[in-house]
Amino acid sequence: MTAGTLTIRGVSRVFPGSRGAGPVTALQPTDLTIAANDFITILGPSGCGKSTLLRIVAGLDQPTSGEVLLNGRPVTRPGADRGMVFQSYTLFPWLTVAENIAFGLREKGMAEAEQKEIVASYIAKVGLRGFENHWPKQLSGGMQQRTAIARALANDPAILLLDEPFGALDNQTRGLMQELLLGIWEREKKTVMFVTHDIEESIFMASRCLVMSARPGRIKLDLPIDLPHPRHYRMKTSPEFSALKARLTEEIRAEAVLAAEAH
Repeated sequence: MTAGTLTIRGVSRVFPGSRGAGPVTALQPTDLTIAANDFITILGPSGCGKSTLLRIVAGLDQPTSGEVLLNGRPVTRPGADRGMVFQSYTLFPWLTVAENIAFGLREKGMAEAEQKEIVASYIAKVGLRGFENHWPKQLSGGMQQRTAIARALANDPAILLLDEPFGALDNQTRGLMQELLLGIWEREKKTVMFVTHDIEESIFMASRCLVMSARPGRIKLDLPIDLPHPRHYRMKTSPEFSALKARLTEEIRAEAVLAAEAH
């Protein structure tokens, strides 16, 4: 398994204005270090730069200033060392579940026998046995996201980047997906950056929770989540969990009020 240490140094993002408007600062200069095997969640009001920061780490966007280093190497474009899962289901509709999961392995030129072994392993891990030959359109939203997570992990990235991956799912499916992903992380210990709007989800998944300020975004709180592993959904009703939720709710509410006043 490849471990990923991420260093973000002075990264900012300014978007040029359109139709006569001035430039928009989406992200103030940001410094952040994520240790190998850490699970970081990022919370904040809409438009605070959470997804912008994630896209820069993914190499899908370029910072206006600063740099991103993964295991000491600069990130300048997308690469197989970063696995990305979006909120929208980004499976290839013309490929089956198994073919979608194998996509990155095929691109690497891996031998077919080895591909099959890895694909079978991840199909089992995400609970999709019996659906290997289904097309994406035949799957529920939750099953499509299971496939997308398996595809990202099968490539053995140094870091997994998730942009509100469960945002489009119903509440029950979302809870099950949280447990599924957390279980995989507890076994495999990947480095994870996970953007979400959901405070409970953020606490349940994270080893550290970052809160970003209203735009222009900056990291205003870096809160360690010292809840024991393995985590069970019943933990969400514990006094410790409730105390963390109360604190984060106050932090985010304050930023949401500021964002509303700015408009």
